[in-house]
Amino acid sequence: MKKLHSNKPIFITLLFIAFCSGAFAQELKKINESIFKAGEQLDYKMKYGIFTAAEATIKVEASDKKFDDHPVFHLIAEGKTAGSFDLFYKVRNRYESYIDQNTLKPYFYTENRREGKYRHTDNVTFDEKDKKVTANKGSYTYKGEAFDFVSAYYFARAIDVSKLKQGDTFDLQYFLEDSFHNMQITYVGTETVDCALGKFNCLKFSPAIIPGRIFRKNSKLYLWVTNDKNRIPVKAHVEVLLGSVSMELKSATGLKYPLNPIKD
Repeated sequence: MKKLHSNKPIFITLLFIAFCSGAFAQELKKINESIFKAGEQLDYKMKYGIFTAAEATIKVEASDKKFDDHPVFHLIAEGKTAGSFDLFYKVRNRYESYIDQNTLKPYFYTENRREGKYRHTDNVTFDEKDKKVTANKGSYTYKGEAFDFVSAYYFARAIDVSKLKQGDTFDLQYFLEDSFHNMQITYVGTETVDCALGKFNCLKFSPAIIPGRIFRKNSKLYLWVTNDKNRIPVKAHVEVLLGSVSMELKSATGLKYPLNPIKD
């Protein structure tokens, strides 16, 4: 079982967590009701201590394209460093995914990553029937369910978690950087969380991480997802070797359902 690697910038780590945690595709079933629509956009900010270090946007667009004659959603996720952090380690990442409007499974995925001096681009085609993906560097087979960076997040939001119990652990399989990986995620319970948009009842998750150059030996990473029909991440937090890093939802537009903050 591969845990979340710590050799990537902390921004990329938290961005991935925010998009993918809660996706229990190999264990639980998707509910029939759609929980998002074209036009939805979520904006996040990441802070290192009191300083804003990065920003991220993830959105759903309508698409005229069809795959296997099926209509699709066009998903776009973008992340970039901000302020003085842009001078030390510049990040400009863009991920796109085309998913079936009914099954939410991916057909095609692209990424363009610029992280400091590191560059990586890829074009990935998913063949669910033959359990194979074809990327720039070759073809790869898999078992069970598999997703890309962005489609995992949207599929996750449609998972029925009504029977989750505290301490339940699940695995997510995703394709990234020319290989398949697994992320182990633990359901912690429910909790009330404050963010820029108000106070929300949330589901709390803890993805597994590996100590190293970024994380402490006993670091815990937590993610809070609204416990409502929207099921959107509102906050993430992790302690690092020096201080802590958090990610918080700063705006949400085009939602299928109204936000439901707790009224004092």
